[in-house]
Amino acid sequence: MDTPPSLGPDASAGRGLTLAMAAATGFAVANIYYNQPMLGVMEAALPGRLTAFIPTATQLGYALGLFVLVPLGDLLERKSLIVGQFILLTLALVATALAPTIGVLLVTSLCIGAAATVAQQIVPFAAHLASPERRGATVGVVMSGLLCGILLSRTLAGFVADHAGWRAMFWLGVPLSAGAGGLMAWVLPRSVPVVRHGYGTLMLSLVGLWRSLPALRLAAMTQACLFGAFSVFWSILALHLQEPRFGMGAEAAGLFGIIGAVGILAAPLAGRIADTHGPRYVILLGTGLAFLSWVVAGLVTSLTGLVVGCILLDFAVQSVLVSNQHIVYALRPEARARLNTLFMGVMFLGGAGGAAGASLAWGYGGWPAVSWFGAGLTAIAVALQLSAARR
Repeated sequence: MDTPPSLGPDASAGRGLTLAMAAATGFAVANIYYNQPMLGVMEAALPGRLTAFIPTATQLGYALGLFVLVPLGDLLERKSLIVGQFILLTLALVATALAPTIGVLLVTSLCIGAAATVAQQIVPFAAHLASPERRGATVGVVMSGLLCGILLSRTLAGFVADHAGWRAMFWLGVPLSAGAGGLMAWVLPRSVPVVRHGYGTLMLSLVGLWRSLPALRLAAMTQACLFGAFSVFWSILALHLQEPRFGMGAEAAGLFGIIGAVGILAAPLAGRIADTHGPRYVILLGTGLAFLSWVVAGLVTSLTGLVVGCILLDFAVQSVLVSNQHIVYALRPEARARLNTLFMGVMFLGGAGGAAGASLAWGYGGWPAVSWFGAGLTAIAVALQLSAARR
């Protein structure tokens, strides 16, 4: 039997610690999105059809790390695990900045994705540290940091790539990740997990958790569809903006990160609503809003349509994510790292599938085909939630 991890005497769920965890989460997850606005620049430097699959490799690495590394949060002392993963992430960034060929770059992108799952060690740890009545709000603040990393990383990467090249962005990521690891070493309390399993048994328990928790399956499949649609938009945006009708470069694609950052407001708001009224209403509304975002982005062919679609999509995906996490983390408190593994692992498999499908759709039919694909994924999420509501 598992018991929740105990914490050292310095454990605190105060606002300062929460904000530090939010910042570290943002710096960690940012690394898997640097390549998206830089894709056109990377294609010019390393020409070849495989370059378009760099975002897919990073997403697959993240999914791999979620299934292989994140369960260790229930087995090992979390502070040491988090700091260790930041060290691995820093080394992967160095290898990427030095990558001589597209083949090496795909491998190092996979490694960056796997190591960047340190963000998903921090989120359930924040849930552990929070009191039950504040868990949704606390997770919402940490997820705001994650969303900042996702969106503003694109702005930073687009600017750096246009002015100094894509390798410079990965070199800049080295001190950012190392600094985040140092911050966590300084502020995190130590945990003493009490899990009476070996790693093999711990991994096998994932199957039982998935089978026994229908709420987990619904949350994970819904989020996979939404995050797939999210990845569709962001993995193709830079290529779409380079088309003659827009004629914009990596820096313009990165600026969309600032536009989409309005979704940051969604995380604490959704967390507070989930704490007081329950998360189901937010999830159903958010899936519908995500579908609407693709209708706008696909039908309104101007830059205005892209901007409005971007805002709606980021706000919707973030709202649903925080609400689904509120449900998942409450299912088995003693197994939060493994629940996070299943939930986020399925979600990022959806993201990798979305990025790969978007590349194929782009080659087949350009932005209209991409829009149909994104709208189809969000429509599946709506159908899943409506079916669950009827049951």
